[in-house]
Amino acid sequence: MSGISRSGSKAKKADAPDLFGPSGAKPVEKLSEAEAKKELDFLASEIAEHDRRYHGEDAPTISDADYDALRKRNIAIEERFPKLVRADSPSHRVGAMVSDKFKKVVHRIPMLSLDNAFANEDVEEFVARIRRFLGLKDDQEIVFTAEPKIDGLSASLRYEKGVFVQGATRGDGAEGEDITANLRTIKDIPLRLHGKAPDVLEVRGEVYMTHANFAALNKRQEKDGKPTYANPRNSAAGSVRQLDPSITASRDLNFFAYTWGDASKLPADTQWGMLEAFKAFGFKVNPLVRRCETMKQLLKFYDDTGSKRAKLGYDIDGVVYKVDDLKLQQRLGFVSRSPRWAIAHKFAAEQAETILEKIDIQVGRTGKLTPVARLRPITVGGVVVENATLHNEDEIARLDAREGDTVIIQRAGDVIPQVVRVLTEKRPRGAKPYQMPRKCPICGSHAVREVDEKTGKEDVDRRCTGGLICDAQAVERLKHFVGRDAFDIEGFGGTYIETLHDAGMLKEPADIFLLAKHPAKLGKVLAEKRAEQSAERRAKEGKAATETKSKKKDEGEGKLVENLIASIEARRKIGLDRFINALGIRHVGETNARLLARTFHSIDAFIEAMESGDALEQLNAIGGIGDVVAEAIKDFFDEPHNRKLLGHLLKEVEVQDVAAPKIKGSPVAGKTVVFTGSLEKMTRQEAKVKAESLGAKTAGSVSKKTDLVVAGPGAGSKLTDAQKFGVKVIDEDAWLAMIEGL
Repeated sequence: MSGISRSGSKAKKADAPDLFGPSGAKPVEKLSEAEAKKELDFLASEIAEHDRRYHGEDAPTISDADYDALRKRNIAIEERFPKLVRADSPSHRVGAMVSDKFKKVVHRIPMLSLDNAFANEDVEEFVARIRRFLGLKDDQEIVFTAEPKIDGLSASLRYEKGVFVQGATRGDGAEGEDITANLRTIKDIPLRLHGKAPDVLEVRGEVYMTHANFAALNKRQEKDGKPTYANPRNSAAGSVRQLDPSITASRDLNFFAYTWGDASKLPADTQWGMLEAFKAFGFKVNPLVRRCETMKQLLKFYDDTGSKRAKLGYDIDGVVYKVDDLKLQQRLGFVSRSPRWAIAHKFAAEQAETILEKIDIQVGRTGKLTPVARLRPITVGGVVVENATLHNEDEIARLDAREGDTVIIQRAGDVIPQVVRVLTEKRPRGAKPYQMPRKCPICGSHAVREVDEKTGKEDVDRRCTGGLICDAQAVERLKHFVGRDAFDIEGFGGTYIETLHDAGMLKEPADIFLLAKHPAKLGKVLAEKRAEQSAERRAKEGKAATETKSKKKDEGEGKLVENLIASIEARRKIGLDRFINALGIRHVGETNARLLARTFHSIDAFIEAMESGDALEQLNAIGGIGDVVAEAIKDFFDEPHNRKLLGHLLKEVEVQDVAAPKIKGSPVAGKTVVFTGSLEKMTRQEAKVKAESLGAKTAGSVSKKTDLVVAGPGAGSKLTDAQKFGVKVIDEDAWLAMIEGL
C-alpha cells in the first residue's frame, strides 16, 4: 500500500499467528466451512478497523507485512469457499469482474438536483422565499449549513443492518445504474458502518478524484500510449462506470458524504447532526462545513471558500446552503426537481478568448433554428471547447458577432459554453454582419418568427414551418425519444438514429421497436456506416486502408446488433412521466411531464382527457401548467398525424401507471383540492405542499372535477365557482382538523 508505513505496530512478531483469526494459523485447505465463516467474519472486522486507523486517522497499529498477510488470508479462504464471501468483504476493495451491463436501480427517494444562485442577490432572494413560504418575520432566525459543492459524481449507498448492499449513480434522479462492485473499491466508503446505525440507511455524496491522483492517472495513460483525460470530474465519473471494478480500484477515488435518502430512522434532527452521524458511521465529511445564522455569514463562507479553492487539492464549483432544521426542510418540501430548502451558490464562470470561425444553424425537434458558434478550440476550466451557443438572431445582433471575430466565451459548470463578448477592435477587415436564414437549411421550408396572438409580440426564435416533413425535426425528435430523460435506450446514440433514418428504417418512434424484426438489414446498415467512418478517419490520418478479417468483423457487428436490440427490448415498459416527456410536446419537459403523470395516473386517462371537449379546462386546473403549456399540449393532440404515431407506439410499448401516493389514513388521497383566500396558520404554498404529500392533487382553479375547496378570508371567484359546481367548501381550521396527525 502507498502512503505512510504501518510499521508503527506494537504487535510482536510472535503474535502474528493470532492475526489469522479464531482458528489460528490452520492451513486454509484444512478449514471446515464453519471455521471458514467464523474467520471471514473476524477478518472483515479486523481489516476494516486497520483501514480506518490507516486512512482515517493516519495512525496504523500493524506493519504493512502483517496487514498484507490478513488480506491474503482472507482472499485464500474466499477462493476455497466462494459461497461465504461477505457483502463487506475486504477483497471487494481490489475489484472483481462483473457482468457487461449495469442494472437499473429505482431510487426509493428521488435524487434531486439543486437550484443555482450566481449572485449574492440570488442568495438573498432564496432566503426571502423561505421566509415567505413559512410565513416567518425578518427577525426570526433560520440556521443554515454551508458546505463546498464538490465537482464529482453523485452516488447513493444503501446500507442494511449496517452492511453496504447497493450503490447507484444519480442517473436521471428517479433511476440510476447499479455500480455496487465499483463503489466497494473506494476506501472512503465503509463496507460496514461503525456503531449503532439504522436498520436501513441510504447515504449520498460525491465521488471525486484529487488533482494529484488525476495527474498520476494521466501520467500512466501517457506512459501506456493511451488518451489522457480532460478533467478530474470526467475521470471520476468514467472510473465508477468501468465494467471491470479492478480498473476503478486502480484510480484512487475519494468520497464525501453529505446527505441521505431512504432511512428507517434518522439519527439526528438537523443537517449538522446528520453530518456528525455520518462521521461516526465511518464516512468522510468535508471539513470546511459550517453552520451560518445570518446572510453575512453565508456570503462570507462563499468568499472564504472561493479563496481556498486553488489549494484544496480537488475541484469545487461553488458552495451549497441548506436549512439546518429537518422539520423545516420537511415543511418546505420540493418544487419541480429541487428542494426549496437548499441552493447551490456557483462560482463565477470561467472565460477565455478565441476565434469564431463559422456560424452554423442547427434545427431542433420543435423546428427551432439555433445558431452555433464554431470556435478555434480553446481550453476553459480544464475542458476543450469547440462550439458555443449564440441563442438566436437577436443575440447575434446584440453582440454584433461575425465570422472571423475574436470572441470571449464563458463556461460555468455543465452549462453549455456561450459567447459573451466580441472584441470588435480585433475584427478582421471585410467581416460581414451575419444574416439568419429565412429558409430551413435542412428541408427548405420557410423559417419564420411566430407572433403571439395575445401579446402581438414577435417570438425570439425563428422556426422551420416544415413540421414532420423536415428530416432535422424528425431526427431530433427521435434523439429526444431515446434520450436519458425519456426512454433512455442504452447505446442508441444520435449517429445510429441519423444512419437508420437515412436508410429508411426509422421514421417514427414505433419503428425503433420493430428493428428486431430485421437484424440482418440492421447489421448491414450499421456495418456500412462504421466502415465509412473508419475510411474517413484513416484518410484524415493519412493511413492506407486495411482489410479486417471477415470473421472477426462479422462477429463484432453481430454482437453490436444483439446488444442494440437487447437495449431496445429492455425499454418496452416505461413509466407514464417518461413516456409523456418522450413525445416531444413543445414546452413539456421532465417537470411538466411529471405533473401530467401525477394528475392523470394512466396513459388511457391522459389521452381520453386530451381528446375531450374540456381538455384546456382540465390542463389549466393543474397547478404549474399555464396557458402556453396547455395550448401546446392541446395542439399536439389536435394534430391527426401525432395521434396516428401515438397509436403505433402504444402497440409496441407498455406504459406503466403512476399510482397515487398511498398515505395511511389520508382523507384527501386521490382528491383534487383548491386553496383560496388568505390562510392564517400556514402559507397557501405550504398548504399545497402538505396536501400533495398526503396524496392529493392541488389545482389553481375550481371545476366540476374539484373535490374540495379550502377557503380563507378574502376568497373570491374560486369560492363562487365552488358554489356553482356544488363543490364542498371548508375553512382553514376544518382543513387542519382533517389532516391532524398526518
